[in-house]
Parts: sequence; structure tokens; C-alpha cells
Amino acid sequence: MNRRKFLGYIGCGCGSLLLHSCTSVPITERKQLKLIPESKLNAQAAQVYEKIKENEKMSDDTKTLDEIKEIGKKMENSISEYFYRSNLDDPTINFQWEYILIEKKIRNAWCMPGGKIAVYTGMLDVTKNKNGLAAVMGHEVAHAVAKHSVERASRATLLNTSARIIDIASGGVLSDINRTTGMNTVGMLTKLGIMNPFNRKQESEADYLGMIFSSLSGYDIRETIQIWERMKKFNKGKEPPEFMSTHPSSDTRIKQLNKWMNEVIIDYPPITFS
Repeated sequence: MNRRKFLGYIGCGCGSLLLHSCTSVPITERKQLKLIPESKLNAQAAQVYEKIKENEKMSDDTKTLDEIKEIGKKMENSISEYFYRSNLDDPTINFQWEYILIEKKIRNAWCMPGGKIAVYTGMLDVTKNKNGLAAVMGHEVAHAVAKHSVERASRATLLNTSARIIDIASGGVLSDINRTTGMNTVGMLTKLGIMNPFNRKQESEADYLGMIFSSLSGYDIRETIQIWERMKKFNKGKEPPEFMSTHPSSDTRIKQLNKWMNEVIIDYPPITFS
């Protein structure tokens, strides 16, 4: 088979695959690629979560853990109710929600696919209060609701497959570049030019959706700005240039959050249950 026919067959096959793998992020309606089954990632995440619970020290601060669970439960109910009232599919329908507080002085929190959430005690220095904690949790929950992990895994699979196809079709040009430079130059350029901007887009989307989920759950989303002001002070002089980072800079986040604030307050007021 000649090279032109080979590329033609691959192009048709990939085009058909991508056509049937495009979905939209809830609320923002941004088109996204899903090649990896969500159920597979959820199952893997649940296994990793259990390992983390075994290997990490859990905090004995039951008061804060109860606050985390209370906030989480309000978000669970408000998110589901919002999609029900909007006559939309609930993206959390198959989630198995769970919450842990890890005793570690790092400023971090995360939500795995399927609703497995962890907050580190170091993050409490930034959140300061219940509204701040809700803002952080809303952001992390938004990653799971928007299926960002599924999207990242799918994009990585597509990029790796595409790079191999191009390398074969070009007679090994990409491999030659890597050998000549003595490093994975193609991978580095892909990271800086494609993956990092894409990850920053996801982070901004999670900021926006997180504000919505916090507002729907009855929390004061104005505290979100204060969180990033505090984070900016903690990270002073330590943030890498934005183009090298998977996250927007603190200044960018503050600017975007201010821009969205009034819209979210007006369009996504707290959900009340009769």
C-alpha cells in the first residue's frame, strides 16, 4: 500500500471515530472528545482512592471533615436538582460520592472521576471559612462533572496515535528530530503548544462551573476571589510563566472570576427545596 492510500484510510477511520466520540460539557456546551469509557476511568479512580486512604494519614479533624461532607452533600443535591429542573441528563448520576481529609501541609484538593474527593489540611490555610471551602470543592467537583479526566485521557491517546501515524507516513521524521536533539523534543513542543493550553482551558472551565455549583448550593461565591488573592500571596515568586503551566496564573484567574461573578449570581441563584 502506498503512503497516500495509507493516510487516506487512516484519515477516514479517525474521522469516523472522532465524529462518534464528540460530546459537550454540561452548561458551557464546549465540544469535547471522549474516546475512553467513563465507566473504566471511574472504576480505576475508585481503586486508586482506596489505595490513597490506606497509604495517606487521614486527619482527625472531624469538625472540618463534617463541614466537607456537608458542603459536598449540598452540591450533590443542588447539581442533580439543577439538571433535573433544566430537563437535562444528570452527569453525576453514576457517581459514588466520597470525601476524605488528608493530614498533609500541601495546598491542594482534588476530585477523581466518579466523585471521589480529597482535601489536604494545608488547603485550609487558603480556604479560611466555609464559603472558601465550598469554592475549592466546587472547582474540583466541576472537573468531574465536566469529565475532564476522560477528555484528557482521550486527547492523549489521540495525540500519541497521531504522532505514530505521522512518524510512519513521514519516514521517521519525528523520530529523527528526537534523536538529533537528544530529547523528546516533539513531546515537549506538543506539551507546550497543545496540552498545556488545553489544560488551562479546562482549569478555567472548572473555575466557572465551580462558581455555579457553589452558588446553586447557597454559598457566597465572592469568597472565590479572596481565595485566589490569598493563593497569589502564598505563591509569590513561585509561579512559572503561564505558557509553561497547566494552570492559569493567579492574576488571570482573578480577572476571569471577576468577569463571571455577576452573571453567575444572577443566572444561577441558590436552589431551594420544597
